[in-house]
Amino acid sequence: MRKDFFKKPANGQEWFAFGLEMAALALVIVYYVFFFLAFSKFYTGQEVNEFDRAIYLFSGAGDPNPWLRSLSLIFFVLSVSFVVRLVLELISKAFKKGGAVLKLTASIIKYAAVIVLIFLILSAFHVDTVTLLVSAGVVSLVIGLGAQSLISDVIAGLFIVFEDVYNIGDIIVIDDFRGTVKEIGVRTTQIVDWAGNIKIVNNSDIRSLVNMTSEIKTAFVTVDVEYGESVERVESVIKGNLDRMKKNIPDILEGPFYIGVSDLGASGVTLAFIAQCQEQKRFQVERDMRRELKLIFDENDVGIPFNQVTINQPKDFQKPSKKDVAEAKEFLEEQKAASQDIPIDTNKNN
Repeated sequence: MRKDFFKKPANGQEWFAFGLEMAALALVIVYYVFFFLAFSKFYTGQEVNEFDRAIYLFSGAGDPNPWLRSLSLIFFVLSVSFVVRLVLELISKAFKKGGAVLKLTASIIKYAAVIVLIFLILSAFHVDTVTLLVSAGVVSLVIGLGAQSLISDVIAGLFIVFEDVYNIGDIIVIDDFRGTVKEIGVRTTQIVDWAGNIKIVNNSDIRSLVNMTSEIKTAFVTVDVEYGESVERVESVIKGNLDRMKKNIPDILEGPFYIGVSDLGASGVTLAFIAQCQEQKRFQVERDMRRELKLIFDENDVGIPFNQVTINQPKDFQKPSKKDVAEAKEFLEEQKAASQDIPIDTNKNN
């Protein structure tokens, strides 16, 4: 079935699929019309014929035509299975945490419906299904020995869902592939990255992963200022504008915090900032913080270094006032105390 049933078909292939869907829907409607007509005959005491006995699956009267009964079973079991899976799919969209369980249940129902249908059809043709089930146990043992990887995938999928390892919508990293969980199936997990690439991983092949959605994450930003700038004056400027940064970046949950000088680079002094936010917003928060810092530095004549050739006298930088020095020292201590419990990626300069 097309992913969006209500969307207008865009090409010939989608029109063909749409036509098949409409034909299938029409056949199902016709079937249920006959089904309820047969039902009404049985419960109003009217005379029933072979067709009615075959269509109405719960009659138990007479010996229905096996071919008609099989056709009725196909329509009934598959349509009920489709409706149940559709309801579970709609419910799963409303629940982030329980959505994976519902989708996995829908996937199991799809396969279970086909197995049940096969046995019901065999029963309609008077096949001893009990004996067949016993025989199937032996056959399944033989098949299971040759399908251990499939069984491992299914079992791993169940553990992933019921142990709440990750859910649909979580951002995870598997084998250096970072993406959002799109679907958790019986056998595989689908992950889509920012570019739309989809990675499909067998559930049993997931040995280790990083779930980046479960906790609040830290956005880490550095910015350089020229060596000629007074660190105390720049820190005083930062102190007066942190509230503005917080206001202009609503995705920041806590912070931003200035955590001091992280490096003395080749062309400038590197200042470091952190803020806490949701993992989904981390990269955007970091971009927004850099933008706000650039605007603040421009407004306060704070120089950011860049490669250049000086052919005139260097500029005279402003000297910090006693107030700037005092405020910078007090501000730095406050920021250290406020951010001391926030984790920082050890791979980055800190």
